[in-house]
Amino acid sequence: MQNPIQWFPGHMAKTRRVIKECLPQVDIVIELLDARIPYSSRNPEIEKIVGDKPRLTLLTKASLANPEISRLWAEHYNAGGARTVIIDSVSGYGINDFSLAVKEILAEKLARYKDKGMDGRRLKAMIVGIPNVGKSSLINCLAKAKKAKVENRPGVTLAKQWVTTDIGLDLLDMPGVLWPKFEDEKVGQNLAMTGAIRDQVLDTEEIAMLLCARLMEVAPKEFCERYKLIEDEAAELDSYDLFHLVGRKRGFLISGGEVNAERTAKMLLEEFRSATIGRISLEAP
Repeated sequence: MQNPIQWFPGHMAKTRRVIKECLPQVDIVIELLDARIPYSSRNPEIEKIVGDKPRLTLLTKASLANPEISRLWAEHYNAGGARTVIIDSVSGYGINDFSLAVKEILAEKLARYKDKGMDGRRLKAMIVGIPNVGKSSLINCLAKAKKAKVENRPGVTLAKQWVTTDIGLDLLDMPGVLWPKFEDEKVGQNLAMTGAIRDQVLDTEEIAMLLCARLMEVAPKEFCERYKLIEDEAAELDSYDLFHLVGRKRGFLISGGEVNAERTAKMLLEEFRSATIGRISLEAP
């Protein structure tokens, strides 16, 4: 796979600067991680930039991830001192827990406001996360209106914007950005599989082949049931043969009986990302 460093020149530096400039304006930083890939979707730069500002971690897109593994991730991060809540902005799952967690983290500040007779003063939060992690969906869920543009592709939010909610919280939405260099090749693959990196800059057939092998590792039962494969036989195949077998089972053939690789890749990525194959997490703590 190409090194993603060349896809986002200068973006991280600019976003780092904007986050630093805006930090004094907010009470708390809300960091969004994709529940399917919490480790891979955690921007390593954020911790350094945010420093000791109060922070809440949200595991988003919970309805797409394995619920048991999401629970283990939340326990893992909570044990490390990072307050973590599992949410799904589409269904509204975890939104009440999110609201309570913000108030608990900022309890001292709220008490000070109350003492000064400023009991209804609004809190301000900065929303950070990689592209396509669900920032706009969360904002729209909290604002009960379409304030932020939502599409299932990265790079839709391109500028910072303030949004008011009815839970006493004003949200500063930051553009999603990837860091310039992935030390671990698997991190880049996970980001590509879940749609954090634009498909237009990827070899989607290669990513779909890698996805087949990964699904055989983490969710063989769901994968084989979905594509009518015999698990023992599928386990013996490499990613190339597995990918082509799925295309054949789906009848995605072109003249000469060859598998239509482009169509197969598109279908596999769409079905994984929409949880049509099942609620699957690619990483466990």
